Amino acid sequence: MTRLRANLLLMLAAIIWGSSFVVQQVGTGNLGTISFTGARFLVGACMVFPFALKQFRRVHLRERRFQQKDWLALALTGTVLLTAAVLQQHGILRTTVTNSGFLTALYVPMVPFLGFLFLRRKVHFVVWPASICCFIGTYIMSGAHEVELVDGDFWVISSTIFWATHVMLVGALASRTRAPLVVAATQFAVCGTLGLVLGAVIESPVMADYVGAVWGICYIGIFSVGMAFTLQVVGQRYTPAADAAIILSSETVFAAIGGMVFLGEHLSLLQFMGGALIFVSIIAVEVVPQFATGKARALD
Repeated sequence: MTRLRANLLLMLAAIIWGSSFVVQQVGTGNLGTISFTGARFLVGACMVFPFALKQFRRVHLRERRFQQKDWLALALTGTVLLTAAVLQQHGILRTTVTNSGFLTALYVPMVPFLGFLFLRRKVHFVVWPASICCFIGTYIMSGAHEVELVDGDFWVISSTIFWATHVMLVGALASRTRAPLVVAATQFAVCGTLGLVLGAVIESPVMADYVGAVWGICYIGIFSVGMAFTLQVVGQRYTPAADAAIILSSETVFAAIGGMVFLGEHLSLLQFMGGALIFVSIIAVEVVPQFATGKARALD
């Protein structure tokens, strides 16, 4: 797969995630945050499992054998995913769709920073200004300069550390295992199982709570988890984590559009300009490295 195609898959994942912010805010019913998160990720795991099993057999027998440390790393990734998703979901229920979309994008500048700090992973120079521009664009879009932060915003902010960590783990494991569908299905299963167990202990849901949230669970489980997160894992096998984070940040734009269309939230001209700044940053990350490579080849 070419890097361009991988980046298009990441963009599609961002579109699905952006539209899902609305459902996450209105489709949970009386079901608790942890239980809702567990249920939707188990739905996603069931959706991807048949394809993951087929890929596992092929890779395990013909390319590289899965080792115990691979499964432990996948279990860790699923745990990080659960933590990020629960914190974000808890915050989404207590703030606006636009603000939650904006604050989630804080993980974008965190990814290259954490990658360099802990993994000594260098990135193309364009990633740094593009990350900053993405953050500025989401800040403008959110209208955060016009409103005060509320309780839910701080929960969303806390989730960004785990989202940044998750992006790095997914990129590393997708490349290491050569089996992105196995990575996706395993992390979903871990996240979903832990979520349901913890939810049962902490939130004590009854069957009526699950029934009341069934449409939200199915929509998010099939589209946001089963499709979008799987697209992320597949795309990140061919795209560096820092670049992927910038592309995925466009979910902010689509979250704002979803809030405007379905919840009556409004965007000003300035906020639309913030969205344009995000897309310029994404294009820069895609085009500048290729232009630099082409120029270097021409000089040779």
